[in-house]
Amino acid sequence: MTMSSLSRTAFFGIFALLLMAAPASAHHMMDGEMPSTFAMGFLSGLGHPVIGADHLAFLIAVGVAVGVGGLSLALPVLFVAASAIGVAFHVNGFNLPGAELIVASSVAIVGVLIASGRAMPLAGWAALFGLAGLAHGYAYGESIFGAEPTPLGAYLLGLVVIQSALTVGVAMLWRMSGFNVSAIAPRLAGAAVLGVGIAAIIGQLVPAA
Repeated sequence: MTMSSLSRTAFFGIFALLLMAAPASAHHMMDGEMPSTFAMGFLSGLGHPVIGADHLAFLIAVGVAVGVGGLSLALPVLFVAASAIGVAFHVNGFNLPGAELIVASSVAIVGVLIASGRAMPLAGWAALFGLAGLAHGYAYGESIFGAEPTPLGAYLLGLVVIQSALTVGVAMLWRMSGFNVSAIAPRLAGAAVLGVGIAAIIGQLVPAA
């Protein structure tokens, strides 16, 4: 398989993931049941970022931005670490009004940036990923709020594993493709992410939509 074929496969695979995730926007694993064991907490942590289209879109966008921009893999680590801190804020009673709207807006913003086909300074991506990570993590924390320490720790572990795997994996795929930020494939991926972000914003502003 050539690099161009690989990149097309990667793009359509990413787009398919976004479409499959769209109906599952409730953001709850275990049918809403509070995780009570290590296994339940770990599985919930693995699944939460994947069943929400907005969270999944942002993770994919992180990988695309890092991969085509030739950026450091420390950026995905920054996002994952910030999301863990966001979870900690939530479970410790810190209040972040409008967290879900912030999450949706972050998806739209990163989609616009990638779709624009323009390079952005490392510091700009770091600021965006760090702040967005806090909001995404805070949203993740809703489904584990009030859990015992064991499932809570397992949930955090699951979040770290799945988010690291997705962001770094996608980044490596796009890096292998050889595309730069102005190529059409990553810009189309950015447009798909933007679409998810806009849909999520509408869903927050118009709950019945």
